[in-house]
Amino acid sequence: MRNQPFSRLRTSIVSAIFSILSLVAFAQENSAPRIHIGLFYPISSNGTHAADYTNWFSLHAIAGLSKAETGFTLSGAASIIKENASGAQITGVANVIGQSASGAQIAGAVNLIGGNSSGAQIAGLSNITKNDAKGAQLAGFMNYAGKADAAQIAGFANISARDSRGFQLAGFLNKSKNVHSQISGFANIAKKVTGVQLAGFINIADSSDYPIALFNFIKNGEKSISLSIDETLTSMATFRSGGRVLYGITGVGYNLKDNDKTLYGLEAGLGAHVPVADPFRINLEAVSQTLTDFKDGGYFKNSLRILPAYKIGQRFEVFAGPTVNYVSYEREDNYNFIKKFIWKNDGTKDFQGVYIGFNAGIQLIL
Repeated sequence: MRNQPFSRLRTSIVSAIFSILSLVAFAQENSAPRIHIGLFYPISSNGTHAADYTNWFSLHAIAGLSKAETGFTLSGAASIIKENASGAQITGVANVIGQSASGAQIAGAVNLIGGNSSGAQIAGLSNITKNDAKGAQLAGFMNYAGKADAAQIAGFANISARDSRGFQLAGFLNKSKNVHSQISGFANIAKKVTGVQLAGFINIADSSDYPIALFNFIKNGEKSISLSIDETLTSMATFRSGGRVLYGITGVGYNLKDNDKTLYGLEAGLGAHVPVADPFRINLEAVSQTLTDFKDGGYFKNSLRILPAYKIGQRFEVFAGPTVNYVSYEREDNYNFIKKFIWKNDGTKDFQGVYIGFNAGIQLIL
C-alpha cells in the first residue's frame, strides 16, 4: 500500500513524457525546421523516423539520433548526427557527426567528425576530424585532424596527417607535415617548421631553423661532436644538434684539476649560430654544467659563452672565446677552481660567485 503513491507518480511522469512527445510530433508534422525532444532512440518526438529529420533544436536525456542539426543540440550521453551539423552540439560523452560540422562541439569524452569542421572542438578525451579542422581543437588527451588550420591543444598528443597552419601544443607529442610552431613536453615531429619547435627532449624535422630541445635531428640542419676545455680544467665531449640558427647542447666530461674528489661533468644548454663571413661565425651559448662525484653535493655553473669559430674544410671547426659564469656550491666543499671573482656572496650558506672564464675546443661536423 505504501508504494502505491510512488507507482502512481511514476506512471504519471511516464505518461506526461509520452504526451509531450506526441504533442511535439503532432505540432510539427508538416513543418520545418523541427524540434526534437526525447530520451533515446526511438523514444523521441521523431520516433523511428528520427534519422530522416533535420532539426534546429534537439534535447535528449540520454542520446539522440538525427539526419542533421542546424541550431542547438544537447544530450546527456551522445548525439549521433548522420550528415551535417551547425550551431552548437553539447553532450556528456560523445558527439558523432557523419559529415561536416560548423559552430562548436563540446563533449565530455569525444567529438568525432567524419568530414570537415569549421568551429571549435572541446573534448575531455579526444577530438577527431577526418578531413580539415578549420577551428581550434582542445582536448584532455589527443587531437587528430586530416589538416589543422588553427591551434591544436592537447594534454598528450596532437596529430595532423597533413599540414598545420596554426600551432600545436601538447604534453607529450606533436606530429604534422608542414607546421608553423610546435611545443611539447617530450617530442615534436614535422616536415617543415616555419616557427619555433620546442620540446622537452627531441625535435625531428626536414627543415626547422629554430628547434629548442636537448636533441634536434634536422635534415637541413647541423650536428657535431666536440672536445673542449674551460678555465676549471674540465674537459667535455659535447653533442650539438639543431637547425641553421638554434641548436641543443648535451655533454659529458671529467675535471682534470688535482682535487680530493674525482669529479665528473654533465652539461646541457641552448646555442645560436651567428654567421659573420665564411668560414668565420660566432656561436652564442647558454649552458648549465654540473661537476659531481655522485656522492656529496656538487659544483654548479651557469655560463654564457661567446665563441668565435673558424671552419677548417667541410668537417672541422675550432672555437675559443670568453665566458661569463655564475657558480654555486656548499661552502664546506671548498672548491678552489677560481681565485678571482667579479662578484661573490659571503653572507649565505652556499657560496655564490660570478667570474670571467673561457672555453675552447675543436668539433667534428657530422
